[in-house]
Amino acid sequence: MTKQVRILVSGRVQGVYFRAFTQKQAKKHQLSGFAKNLPDGRVEVVAAGSNEAVEKLVRWCHRGPIMARVDHVETEELAGIDLPGGFEIR
Repeated sequence: MTKQVRILVSGRVQGVYFRAFTQKQAKKHQLSGFAKNLPDGRVEVVAAGSNEAVEKLVRWCHRGPIMARVDHVETEELAGIDLPGGFEIR
């Protein structure tokens, strides 16, 4: 079964390779989607794949890479979003 989510991560998450490490995790779990910095300092992650793989990425986003400090994570399920093949950094 395929699941799509939007994850908003706040804290010290820009300038600490959060997007690059998210891409690495997404590729590891064969997810498609993207990660991008938002003007308000958060990182937005949109991902699609198996339920288990998406949940692993969500759990990882609660920790992030070693240089990040994750203060808050919001997730929302999406439906019918047309995502690129693979996982992009935007």
